[in-house]
Amino acid sequence: MTKKEFETLSHFRYQLRRFLRFSESATRKKGVTHLQYLLLLHLKGFQGREWATVGELAERLQAHHHGVVALVSRCEKLDLVRREPGRHDRREVEVHLTPKGEKLVEGLARLHRDELLTLQGIFKVPSAEELSAPQENEP
Repeated sequence: MTKKEFETLSHFRYQLRRFLRFSESATRKKGVTHLQYLLLLHLKGFQGREWATVGELAERLQAHHHGVVALVSRCEKLDLVRREPGRHDRREVEVHLTPKGEKLVEGLARLHRDELLTLQGIFKVPSAEELSAPQENEP
């Protein structure tokens, strides 16, 4: 790998970590964890409908099913989500936002959108050719 490739990866990870740290701080100030926010965000942003199954949320969160069940339970205790039996398969559980969850995710998403806009252009991914091209000071 070239020096430029290492610099690009390092810069990307740095900006990503800065955004995640912002998210952790913003969610903590609103009284939830960043994982609880992500669960709410994935519910609100689920394509084509206003709810998701635990399995779908596990995929979105890249987490184990049982961990998402526990996360849903914690959000349910905070009155952010509610569970309903599956419409087509009663063994599945649909997770829905409550009005309180809707309000919270809306406010946090606005903050995250504004922070993301400050990163415009920073996450440009160079082509493989750009990354592997020799630098002026490289042999």
